[in-house]
Amino acid sequence: MTDTKDVENRAGTTLVAANTEAQHAATEEKTMTLVQAVKLYPKAVGWSVLLSSALIMEGYDLALLGSMYASPQFNMKYGVQNPESGKWSVPPNWQSALSNGARAGEVLGLLLCGVVSERIGYRKTMISSLIAMIAFIFILFFAPNIQTLVIGEVFCGLPWGIFQTLTTQYASEVSPVVLRPYLTTFVNMCWVMGQFIAAGVNRGCVQRSDQWAYRIPFAVQWLWPVPIIIGVAFAPESPWWHVRRGDRAGARVALLRLTSPEKDTDFNPDDTIAMIEHTNELEKQMSEGTTYMDCFKGVDLRRTEIVCVAWIAQTLVGTNIMGYFTYFMTKAGLPTVQSFNMSMISLSLGLIGTLGSWFLMASFGRRTIHFFGACTLFIILIIVGAISTSDTTASLWAIGGMLILFVFVYDFTIGPVTYSIVAEMPSTRLKAKTIVLARALYNTSNIIVNVLTNYQLGEVSWNWGAKTAFFWAGTCGCVVIWCYFRLPEPKGRTYGELDLLFQGRVSARKFSSTSVDPYGHGSVAKQVQMEKQQSEFRET
Repeated sequence: MTDTKDVENRAGTTLVAANTEAQHAATEEKTMTLVQAVKLYPKAVGWSVLLSSALIMEGYDLALLGSMYASPQFNMKYGVQNPESGKWSVPPNWQSALSNGARAGEVLGLLLCGVVSERIGYRKTMISSLIAMIAFIFILFFAPNIQTLVIGEVFCGLPWGIFQTLTTQYASEVSPVVLRPYLTTFVNMCWVMGQFIAAGVNRGCVQRSDQWAYRIPFAVQWLWPVPIIIGVAFAPESPWWHVRRGDRAGARVALLRLTSPEKDTDFNPDDTIAMIEHTNELEKQMSEGTTYMDCFKGVDLRRTEIVCVAWIAQTLVGTNIMGYFTYFMTKAGLPTVQSFNMSMISLSLGLIGTLGSWFLMASFGRRTIHFFGACTLFIILIIVGAISTSDTTASLWAIGGMLILFVFVYDFTIGPVTYSIVAEMPSTRLKAKTIVLARALYNTSNIIVNVLTNYQLGEVSWNWGAKTAFFWAGTCGCVVIWCYFRLPEPKGRTYGELDLLFQGRVSARKFSSTSVDPYGHGSVAKQVQMEKQQSEFRET
């Protein structure tokens, strides 16, 4: 009896020490300033930026494909000739097949990523995907017909889907609380950078009169994979991934490779590992499973809903009409080349907007930025719809101006902040699969929206023109309502605190004001660790 009591006391003492270490690390992380975080985690910033840069390829190709339809040489190669006008163009059904083929491939890649990355790790998954990307670009470059081009888009979609979730998850796990919003929203900047580069490359090649007018833009995609592969080969794995596999030593080595602690700092890697282990144990008790079905059980159902709707909101606020900026400018009488120039201006503002969002998130929470961003976009869409009731050239220029403002506001608010939200809301054990589900749903919604927009703007279909903005104003209004009632505020919270807030079913509007202590007496995590360590001592 005495031996049993002694074992329990020793287990309790060890547990208290572990909890103290974890709490100390959590406190240090929450009170860390941005400058301190950058000094302590400069390597984590570098590795995260490197992995995220892979998304430049996706932003590049998806923007490039839409621009290609204005390239005469591309249309002559893959399109058909109108017997009446003599002009060449890619039929609408093949345009939809090209755009949606890439989206379908991304959905498959997303589902594959959720399983593979948890088994072999982020690094190996990333390297394998980049190697596959190099091979699949050959299909696009040498495609002899439109059918082969569609197949190439589907295959390229596989690694793109993996990049979409893996880069966001890696950024959220290798960085402390204060750096999380900056590194996760950098993903949005990579998208905009890819779109900007695509507009510039196509602008430079559109006036060529040979096959290189479309082959050069495809070949540019080979510039990214090799240097990224070399960098990722030396990158450390996520410490959270090691902990989930029970490899504390591996987690410690990875953490030391992500940090550069100075002599006068209070950083202790063992405390940080203890915090990660504490959060992992807390989540195991709240939700034992790590399958896709577990994303829809208990409190994780709410977390899955938030991540899924937050990502779909990027589509519902009307972003699809941003891609038709060149269309409206051409209608206003602007030459095709000048329309591309104006498009590059709008994308430049998108880059500036994403940079501005970093300063915005330093002062305001994710919920606040998302809500007011959606409200502003709603107003812009109403204005665009109202202007469209006039058929003058001046109104088309006004619509173009409002669409430029739309791009800026979107990339200043909802665009980048969504990546921070989807990275912070899931539990760490289900993060990969939750993000995969959300992104797959987002891509599926994009397929539907692409088809819908073609009908809305097609002159031989519904021919709504800019009045389409009224429709998207309605869906944007739904996003505003959802955001107010369902989107919580994760700013400044550790993963352990978020776990308890969701477990306590705290209202979204009270998330920021509710105080929680994951290391307090009587916590679920404490009981789990106590029982576990008592069992281990009895065995020895």
